Amino acid sequence: MIEDYLHYIWKFGLFNKIELKTEDCEALEIVNLGIHNFDSGPDFLQAQISIDNIKWFGNVEIHVNTSDWDKHKHQLDKAYNNVILHVVYNHDKEIYNQRAELIPTIELKDLLDHEHYFGYKRFISNQKWISCEKLISTISQMKINSWLDRMLLERLERKSLAIEKELILTNGDWDEVFYRFIFRYFGMKVNGNPMMDLARRTPLKLLQKESKSCFTLEALLFGQSGMLDDDLKGEYFSKLKEEYLFQKQKYGLVSMNNVQWRYSKLRPPNFPSIRIGQLAMLYSSNSSFFQLIRNKESTGKIKEIFKTSTSSYWKNHYVFGKYSENTKNTAGKMLLDNILINTVVPVCFAYGKAISDQSYIDYAITLLKEVQPEINKITTKWSYLGMPINSAFESQALIELYGNYCSKKKCLNCNLGVAILNK
Repeated sequence: MIEDYLHYIWKFGLFNKIELKTEDCEALEIVNLGIHNFDSGPDFLQAQISIDNIKWFGNVEIHVNTSDWDKHKHQLDKAYNNVILHVVYNHDKEIYNQRAELIPTIELKDLLDHEHYFGYKRFISNQKWISCEKLISTISQMKINSWLDRMLLERLERKSLAIEKELILTNGDWDEVFYRFIFRYFGMKVNGNPMMDLARRTPLKLLQKESKSCFTLEALLFGQSGMLDDDLKGEYFSKLKEEYLFQKQKYGLVSMNNVQWRYSKLRPPNFPSIRIGQLAMLYSSNSSFFQLIRNKESTGKIKEIFKTSTSSYWKNHYVFGKYSENTKNTAGKMLLDNILINTVVPVCFAYGKAISDQSYIDYAITLLKEVQPEINKITTKWSYLGMPINSAFESQALIELYGNYCSKKKCLNCNLGVAILNK
């Protein structure tokens, strides 16, 4: 037996409720099953039951075996003192709360439809990409759309947690936070973490002080990245290094180790050296990008501003010291969409939450609906299954659904999985 399955059974009341009795042979009536709790604490909150005609209001805890209560140390946790009913598959011992009070227990073993359980086991154990691959077409589009709305909000809530942590580290500086996440997603998936490290080591206020000169910003960023540590020949490289050593001493800077940067399997236009060159040019022309969010600017204007290029050196180089003809050094569509989806939208959402302004949350969602959907292995699979993907709103929601539900076999926590299993 699986505990998640017992949660599902209890949540939907899929057990025999006729003449229920506790393990102490007391008459039990379920008035309200409670609210499923996905955070810490008891599994179901605000339940209502009647035991021998005495009404009880409180929480419900669910385990496979009664003894799991002690294994999980609930008897030592005051958060479980308001548990009014212990629901188990197998009753193997009496259990008590922190106050040494006996917890009423009901055993479900003989109250379940075991064929339904075996059907569920077969459902989640198949080798398809997702368990419901053959059955998802039976779900109404209205139910799918409703669940995708939920998935999108869950994804934005999850992303906002990282933003909130960064906000604490910057003492509530939204401009600095936005700056750091711009850097992170200019690095995309492969170099996102070292780009974030680079931004933290080179604060926005420092770039703003030196923003009149793209050359100085290049020296700062390439120097901080560790890319100037090599002993290379070339006039431009030497000048950057000289300028960086001056700035390093001036501001007391500490550079990165350049071994963090990844070039393997990247197209040259996505090399971190090109990205850093683009960021230097971007911040030499404008350094107050969070104003784009405050003003709720259009997707067109945001893309126009972030469609940056590089200095002339990078028009025929992808890395220092190696000449290349006709380099592509302008931010392309994929990068611009990536910045909108993974930086502008999540920061805007988090900002709306922080200041309790729903208009920014609505604006974030509107932006997603105006951006083309991502094309990757996950979205391609969903398209093959007939799922309509018209914008980044749908692609982000479906990525979240697969990543946090389908791939983890959490079908019992998914409204689509539940709809199929309840048929």
